[in-house]
Amino acid sequence: MSTLIKGTAILTLGLFLSKVLGVIYIIPFYSLVGEENIGLYQYAYIPYNLMLAVAISGAPLAFSKFVAKYNSLGDYETGRRLLRSGILTMMVTGFLGFLLMYALAEPLARMTISEKEEIYSLEDVTSAIKWVSFALIVVPFMSLWRGFFQGYNYMMPTAVSQLIEQLVRIIFLLGSAYIIIEVIGGSAKTAIQFAVLSAAVGAVGGVLVLFYYWKKKKPEYNELRQNSIQSYDVGLRDMYREILSYALPIVFLGVANPLFQFVDLLTFNRAMDAAGNIPETDLLGILNLTAHKLVLIPVMLATGFSMALIPLITKYFTLNEHKSLTRTLDQSFQMIIFLTLPAVVGMTLLSDELYHIFYEQSEIGSEILSHYLPAAILFALFPVTASILQGINQQKWIVLNLMIGLLLKLSLNIPLIKVFETDGAIAATIIGYSVAIAMNIGVIMVTMNYRSSMVVRRIMLILLMNVVMAAVVLLTLAGLDLFIGMDTKIQSIIRMLIVGGIGGAVYGFISLRTGIAQKIFGERLTKYTRKFGF
Repeated sequence: MSTLIKGTAILTLGLFLSKVLGVIYIIPFYSLVGEENIGLYQYAYIPYNLMLAVAISGAPLAFSKFVAKYNSLGDYETGRRLLRSGILTMMVTGFLGFLLMYALAEPLARMTISEKEEIYSLEDVTSAIKWVSFALIVVPFMSLWRGFFQGYNYMMPTAVSQLIEQLVRIIFLLGSAYIIIEVIGGSAKTAIQFAVLSAAVGAVGGVLVLFYYWKKKKPEYNELRQNSIQSYDVGLRDMYREILSYALPIVFLGVANPLFQFVDLLTFNRAMDAAGNIPETDLLGILNLTAHKLVLIPVMLATGFSMALIPLITKYFTLNEHKSLTRTLDQSFQMIIFLTLPAVVGMTLLSDELYHIFYEQSEIGSEILSHYLPAAILFALFPVTASILQGINQQKWIVLNLMIGLLLKLSLNIPLIKVFETDGAIAATIIGYSVAIAMNIGVIMVTMNYRSSMVVRRIMLILLMNVVMAAVVLLTLAGLDLFIGMDTKIQSIIRMLIVGGIGGAVYGFISLRTGIAQKIFGERLTKYTRKFGF
């Protein structure tokens, strides 16, 4: 058990650090290329992320499950055969994916920008998509290799390679942008072409890390292989059929957010054009890149804690331990709301300061951010409810419910954008996600006969606690306005630290005084809080 906990902790920490870096780098990058060019970056990255999610989102877990299964049977040869075949297959499919995306760069660009587009040219968007497509050559087989190591419950290669991949990507991205703009006096749009190429450069860094670990562990794996029992001689066709059965539900979890963003990419500019709204500011760039990066912060805070409970759900469901399963579901829903909601409320009230700190003072940017932040609760809830469905063997509903939510987004997006602009796109996302989550919860309730008035009561208490916290935050902001403005980033940081500290202290105090924090997080927290009189 300690090995499992250690492995999970290493993997979670590596992923978390990688995600944090993925948010922070946008601050210097934004200051280099400016608001008027930053949106071009997301025109390339959204289709790339979508293709990448389809190609690899389920690969590491699927390959790790396959390798772990046969390793547990003493058959180490089958996993090695899969590695040889899989790397070759992923290299071929990755190269084909690169050719496909490169060839479709111009049609994709034509679909995403309107004929009256004044901010980016067709050539700008086409070039950006072509440059980012090179990463597809490397990333797919890298993800398979990570899965192979995970199959031996060796999480360090995945964690370290993810971190190094992100570091190399960011160093290349910022370094090339700085050299092009500040040293040789090139254009910001040229800098963005190199910035999107950073995905491929970072992937090479990740592969080199995996190669180092492979050289280190290969003698040990060879010894296990030599002492292996007779191979089960699983055919390649059967191998890939089994892997697909593991991977498909995870793929749909991975593509959910990129798909919703892709709908915006395809429809936003044309809907705005049809309504006669040709903005001078790149509203889509703010919505899908600068604001979206910040919206994902509260999702990172909550999902790591709640997802750690998912393996327990599978275990209790398999053993038919209904009481333990119900208790785990109760804890999952309470934890996700307890952690995500105050972060969303606090960030919404501090949206002006946040946008200024990360980017610049922008009334439009901070307004879009404040309206978009409530969606973070849904972005956290969807993967949790979907993972619960996986744990209780109801994977087919993940696909169906996501498709229904996506169809709602697709059908509502254009009419809502025509009337409400970016708020319309946000509303369509919230409606689509809400319906998909509601259907997920409905399946859980029907399948497990799950009802919990206690969870409803506690969620109502959490809502009330957030109302009190919001009132204190608003009063604090009103007081600060008399003494500290927002003329500089330093002032915005000071305001955020003061208000965030007071809001967090109020929320923490109420949650401890009412005992809800102790009830959600268990005896370990209670042991410490008793020392302080709670």
